[in-house]
Amino acid sequence: MTQELKDHDAVDILRQLPLLSAMQSEPAGGIPFFGGLVNSVLKYIIWMKVTSASILQLHVQPSADSQELVVTVPLDMVAGFNTPLVKSMVELHMESEVQATVRVDAGDRAQPRLVLSDCANSHGSLRISLLQKLSFLVNSFADKVMNLLMPALPKLVKSQLCPVIEEVFKDIHADLLRLLKAPVPLASDHLEFDLLSPAIKDNGVQLNLRAKLLDSQGKVTKQFNESSLSLTMPAVDNTPFSLTVRQDVVNAVIAAMLPPEELMVLFDYVLPELARRLKSDLKVISEKAAGQLEHTQIVKILTQDTPDLFLDQGRAKVAQLIVLEVFATNEVRRPLFTLGIVSSDACGSGSLWGGLPVTAPSPLLL
Repeated sequence: MTQELKDHDAVDILRQLPLLSAMQSEPAGGIPFFGGLVNSVLKYIIWMKVTSASILQLHVQPSADSQELVVTVPLDMVAGFNTPLVKSMVELHMESEVQATVRVDAGDRAQPRLVLSDCANSHGSLRISLLQKLSFLVNSFADKVMNLLMPALPKLVKSQLCPVIEEVFKDIHADLLRLLKAPVPLASDHLEFDLLSPAIKDNGVQLNLRAKLLDSQGKVTKQFNESSLSLTMPAVDNTPFSLTVRQDVVNAVIAAMLPPEELMVLFDYVLPELARRLKSDLKVISEKAAGQLEHTQIVKILTQDTPDLFLDQGRAKVAQLIVLEVFATNEVRRPLFTLGIVSSDACGSGSLWGGLPVTAPSPLLL
C-alpha cells in the first residue's frame, strides 16, 4: 500500500499542503486576544511550504477487540519558512501518523465487504521540532509557529491525505477481487473462485472463497463443498499472504493436471543396458520367461488413476500407482508380466513448497 500511495501522488499532496493558510484559518475560540496573537505571529512569515515529504513503511495490527485492523501510515516531512527576523530559511521537522480502520461491513448487502473508515491523525503522534537552532529571537518565534501548527496540521492532513488513502484502499480491494476471479488454467480445464465473505483474523484479512471446476467450454463440471481437511501453504518469497486449500480442491487440480497416461517403449532399442539387466534378473526367476524376451520387447507404462492426496496434521502425502507391462515382442497382445509401483512424496510443514520432499517409492509385483 505504501507504493500505491506514492503512485496516487500522495507525496506531492503532502508537499503542497497549504500550511500558512491552515494556520490563518484555525479558529481562535472567539477570543480576540488569541486572534490578535495569531495574526502577530503570522505577519512575520513571508513564505512557508513543505520542502520534503516521505511516506514510511505502513504498519497493520489488530484493534483492541480483534474485530478490525488498524492501518498506520507514518509521515515524515520538512517545512521551511522565511521571516524578516533572519536571512536564512527556518526549517521544521514534522513527524506524524495517519491511522485508518479496516473492518467488515455487512450493511444491507447480500455479501459483506471490506471498508476503510475513521481515517485521521493518530492522537499524540504529531512531533514538530526545529532542525537548526538559530538566535534566541528566531528560536522563540519558531516555537510560536510550531504551537500554531500543532492543531492545524492534523486537520490539514486529514482533509488532504485521507481521501487519497481511501481511494487507494478501494483500488487495491478492486484489484484483489479481479485477481481472485481470474480463471486458473488446468490443462484443458480451469478453476474459478467466488468470494463468499471476508473476515478479520489476527493481523490480516481472511477471504473465504468458493471454488468450481469448469471444462474448456466453460461448463461447470464440479463444485466443491467444505471438506474437513485442508492444507495451508506458507508464503512464497515473503509475500504478505498465504493460501489454505481444501483437500477436495487439491485433488481436483491434480486430476486435471495429471490425467491418466500411457507410454510404450521399445525397450531393447531405447534402453538396451536396462533391457539386458531385466533379462538377466528374470532368468534367475524363470529361464523360460527370460527366453521369450526378444529384441522387439515392449514396456508399457500406465498411470491408470490420478494421484491421491492425503492430509494429516500439517503433513501432505501424494501417492500414485504406476503400472509397467512387459511384452515379450511387439506382436503379442498379452504382457509377459506386470509390475506395479506405488510412488509417494511425503512433505511436512517445514519442507512443503519450501524445500525438498521425502520420496518413498514402493515396487509391488502384480
